[in-house]
Amino acid sequence: MHATEVFARYATEFHQARLDDEVLHHAKRAVIDWYAALFPGLAVAPMPQLRALLADDLDRGRARLPDGRCATPRVAALLNGTAAHAAEVDDSFRDAMYHPGAATVAAALAIAQDGNAAGLDFLRGVVLGYEVSTRIGVVMGRPHYRHWHNTGTVGTFGAASAAAGLLGLQGAPFAHALATAATFAAGLQQAFRMDSMSKPLHAGRAAEGGVLAAQLAAQGVTGSLDVLDGEAGFGRAMSDGPDWSKVGETLGRDFHVTRLTFKNHVGCGHTFAAIDGALELARRYGLRASDIRHVHVATYGPALDIACYEDPRTENEARFSLRFVVATALVHGSVRLAAYTPERLVDADTRAMMARITAVVDPELDAAFPGRRSARVEIETVDGQRHAWLQPDRKGDPELPLSDAELEDKFLELAMPVIGAERAQGLLQRLWGLDRAADLQGLAV
Repeated sequence: MHATEVFARYATEFHQARLDDEVLHHAKRAVIDWYAALFPGLAVAPMPQLRALLADDLDRGRARLPDGRCATPRVAALLNGTAAHAAEVDDSFRDAMYHPGAATVAAALAIAQDGNAAGLDFLRGVVLGYEVSTRIGVVMGRPHYRHWHNTGTVGTFGAASAAAGLLGLQGAPFAHALATAATFAAGLQQAFRMDSMSKPLHAGRAAEGGVLAAQLAAQGVTGSLDVLDGEAGFGRAMSDGPDWSKVGETLGRDFHVTRLTFKNHVGCGHTFAAIDGALELARRYGLRASDIRHVHVATYGPALDIACYEDPRTENEARFSLRFVVATALVHGSVRLAAYTPERLVDADTRAMMARITAVVDPELDAAFPGRRSARVEIETVDGQRHAWLQPDRKGDPELPLSDAELEDKFLELAMPVIGAERAQGLLQRLWGLDRAADLQGLAV
């Protein structure tokens, strides 16, 4: 049985199974976090340009954009998927090195709205997309992550699975949706190693591609069922020929949607352990920026490979600069959206702190990646004291999760500046009640 068929068999079982309350609760948390990421991303490039380009494709179809405008499912998935990744505050599944929500929820929402699905069916589509795609990401492993952006590649399978589930595809048609989705999977890490607006499009195109693959399968279009595990397939072409034999071993028993990471800072998640460690030292020892002579960060390799900008000059570069975000945390006390304003990018105190930060790869912490995202932070004060802290996990990881109240605070902080306090509060309540909603009316604001 090929991997696509393993997932198709599970999709059939999943269609008939009842989801327990814990899984549904975590699915709602994922959707709330997706909306929290969506709203600030609406104004971030390339969203204004993309929306202008697609103007002729709007105001028709049954899917909805956040402002209530109509769109076809594929266009809604593309726009919403791009927006949900643009501000760099979307969720992740650590073991798959992957942001599943941006594409998966965008695709599920577009198909659910198009088909006038109930809230529970929408949530089930989200869960199915998470469970299939995260397992593909885990199998592809670190060799895939060396060159490929998993949110674009693996995200296509999340979108396809969610869309296929909502379209009622089971058995062979579901497998064919995944098989076609594999040929759409793309997204290079080099696309954001220079200042670039392309990265959010990886999530948007994954959402669009997954929707298209599922729609084609619903029309009888077939794909190569060995496309994941075949000799010239996804695994060999984009990883190191991984073992697919156990890809479905825990399906239906270990729900990955219950073990997501929700971002507690704004920016590249690879920097968050260093941010948390620096803030913990400042809190424990009452340190102000003026007290600090030197900061040394030791962490895992991708944190330095990806958050690589030493002298960021743009918002995009700053989001991927470990030195900038750690300096921002120590000087200003947090790394939120305000960290990336033009004034803060040239802030003299932040720049002075950056000059006092060094960072290296710690072999022990690197060996634990991707299962752990850790950092050792050492601060030397101007009076010669040294303080060290090992941050084994990031705030927001499954080991240190955001509570429901903290997740609500994140949602309101990011949604209210865009849609206002009253509408944000109303939307939040509707999202918590999705499993009881007869339809998805009211999710557009």
